[in-house]
Amino acid sequence: MASETLDNIKKTIIKKLPKDAQVAKVEFEGPEVVIYTKNPEMISENSDLIRNVAKDLRKRIIIKSDKSVLLDNEKTIDKIHEIVPDGAEITNITFDDVTYEVIIEAKKPGLVIGKYGVTSRIIVKHTGWAPKILRTPPINSEIIGKIRNTIKNSSKERKQMLQRLGQQIHQEARFENDWARVTSMGGFKEVGRSSMLLQTPNSRVLLDCGVNVAANDNKTAFPYLNAPEFSIEELDAVIISHAHLDHCGFVPYLFHYGYDGPVYCTTPTRDLMTLLQLDHIDIAHREDNPLPFTQKHVQHCIKNTITLDYGEVTDISPDIRLTLHNAGHILGSAMSHMHIGDGQHNLIYTGDFKYERSRLLEPATYRFPRSETVIMESTYGGREDIQPSRNSAEKEMMKTIYKTLKRGGKVLVPVFAVGRAQELMVVLEEYMRHGMIDEVPIYIDGMIWEATAIHTARPEYLSKDLRDQIFHMGRNPFVADVFKNVKNMDYRKDIVEGEPAIILSTSGMLTGGNSVEYFKWLCEDERNTLIFVGYQSEGSLGRRIQNGRKEVLLEEDGKTKVFNVKMEIKTLNGFSGHSNRRQLMDYVKRLNPRPDKVITCHGDPYKTVDLASSIHRSYKIETKSPLNLECTRIQ
Repeated sequence: MASETLDNIKKTIIKKLPKDAQVAKVEFEGPEVVIYTKNPEMISENSDLIRNVAKDLRKRIIIKSDKSVLLDNEKTIDKIHEIVPDGAEITNITFDDVTYEVIIEAKKPGLVIGKYGVTSRIIVKHTGWAPKILRTPPINSEIIGKIRNTIKNSSKERKQMLQRLGQQIHQEARFENDWARVTSMGGFKEVGRSSMLLQTPNSRVLLDCGVNVAANDNKTAFPYLNAPEFSIEELDAVIISHAHLDHCGFVPYLFHYGYDGPVYCTTPTRDLMTLLQLDHIDIAHREDNPLPFTQKHVQHCIKNTITLDYGEVTDISPDIRLTLHNAGHILGSAMSHMHIGDGQHNLIYTGDFKYERSRLLEPATYRFPRSETVIMESTYGGREDIQPSRNSAEKEMMKTIYKTLKRGGKVLVPVFAVGRAQELMVVLEEYMRHGMIDEVPIYIDGMIWEATAIHTARPEYLSKDLRDQIFHMGRNPFVADVFKNVKNMDYRKDIVEGEPAIILSTSGMLTGGNSVEYFKWLCEDERNTLIFVGYQSEGSLGRRIQNGRKEVLLEEDGKTKVFNVKMEIKTLNGFSGHSNRRQLMDYVKRLNPRPDKVITCHGDPYKTVDLASSIHRSYKIETKSPLNLECTRIQ
């Protein structure tokens, strides 16, 4: 069936292209139709024609040169340096002999691309190689390097996977699309292990596959992959909304379990997801509680990940078309819009989202082509969840820091490595630069430094204000001298024994990591302050301290010890990456078009129900707040 479709597509393409196009072959590679030509000039001189062909076929079309017309590697490198201006600051050029791509890493990739893509098209015209242009991070990123090497070294297997996937995606739908349903497999009436299965007559798609890092047992830690509706052999695709472990932490297990299909997400999500998954494995081993997957399964996930930009429309199965939209939660976080069948139904899964502009990101998208069903988070969906404004939260934080530093104390901020840490870095750098708080060292511990390096590599996903600072003012707050990267235990001891300072350290819920060690060292000195800026899960050490616990039992040197909490404890909710109750209600009100049904998830039981009932009362929309393992028909 798929070969017949490919033959028909090839005939249509040849008919529409100029006679001198010299088409060597046409292949399905994942969601894309790839045209290989012996005439590279066709690529640079007929972009509008190719765009129109893609529009007519309703397929993503990529054009590459046939191997026979590729310039040799050394001459290609010389030609690229001749074509690209020196200001681009190229740092590395490598070749992928399987995909016929030349990978160009540069500090200013925009100059390699050129205005409207002119420079990259000239490279194709003169060398035949398809340029893959990557940004060299201002802060060296070990993870990005590993990912790029993994993709390059597994190029052959990756292409084979994409060809298999292409055959699967582009076949005709076997059954009429007269129903669609969603099975709750984790993260419903709870926070953690988010996962759900979308089923149609023709497709099975898993939306998120997370873990509950605060869980005390495997029964509540992982999604219900043993649900009767779920079969790994029938799974067509996995979509990851964002990189936090409660949404992506169990994805490597799918590959351990036998999955060999695609994972769809944005590029920053892939990078941050890899960072957090590898760290999760490392912590589990250190705590002698190994996970049911290893680093090789994370590598398998990298090889099978297909990255998408916001707004890029992609077929992921014979009857589902996916588009990712900005969710405003963390770097690369995405709302998934799924167009099912030939317009029979449209489902939006918000993932975690923030419907407010922050210093780091733009607010979540609320306009979609169509939206019959919306599945939305409700972390702060209770009627009492009205958070202070970001501005007032910043001022309260600076007041707290000012008082702590004046009394000779240190400020510990347990923070999630991705999102809140970078938001605080931007805020603290600005306040110190303007002299509004004393300039003291800001120590960055745990994964935060590596996560920040990934942020510097993907500035196009940051807020407009930050992009303007970085691109037009030449000021990147993430590389300011005030930030100090903590690399070892001796350095930590010097910090604790040293002068007043601010410490940003993982984990954000004090469930492990170096933030717990800092807490042990600092908690019994009343001059110090602990500031919570993120959600503290039920059962976490952070939640117990937040609730007023003055004595806590913790392991030290292999023994259990009582720690008396004398330091000041402060909770600042305004920095959350989640929308508060008012923003959630306002988001549904502004959704365009308005959905027929809203399903709430990712919140405590009371909050998911309260938000659902409030949406129904206020907007007369059908709502539901299912439990885990419930199956909900959406069409």
